Amino acid sequence: MTAVEKARKAARKAIEKYHYDGTCTVTEHKKVMDESTKITSFQDVVVLENQPCHLVFKTVTSAAQSESAAAVEQTTELIISPDVTIRPGSKITVTQEGVTTDYTYSGVPAVYATHQQIILELFGEWS
Repeated sequence: MTAVEKARKAARKAIEKYHYDGTCTVTEHKKVMDESTKITSFQDVVVLENQPCHLVFKTVTSAAQSESAAAVEQTTELIISPDVTIRPGSKITVTQEGVTTDYTYSGVPAVYATHQQIILELFGEWS
């Protein structure tokens, strides 16, 4: 193992130990066939449970300002292990600091050796 690989391993271990203060459950809305009736329907299937993670909230102020106030927008980002795969459109239920919220995402995650970052949106409903 090279010095760079050792450093990455140590950095990942530190991020996972000291930074992950939340957990998430990932649910996919999948077609499932009932074997007894042979009827296919959509069901919520948990594909990942109690995965350590961390939410980051970023506030962005729009450059366009109206007469009353500038538009303010919040971006929510999930920090999670680079080893997990979360499919676009999945429901991601995150519990952090005692608050549980449902999110989804449709973008491409930024994957690094130590973690991945996924931009989230509040979950509305299955499409």
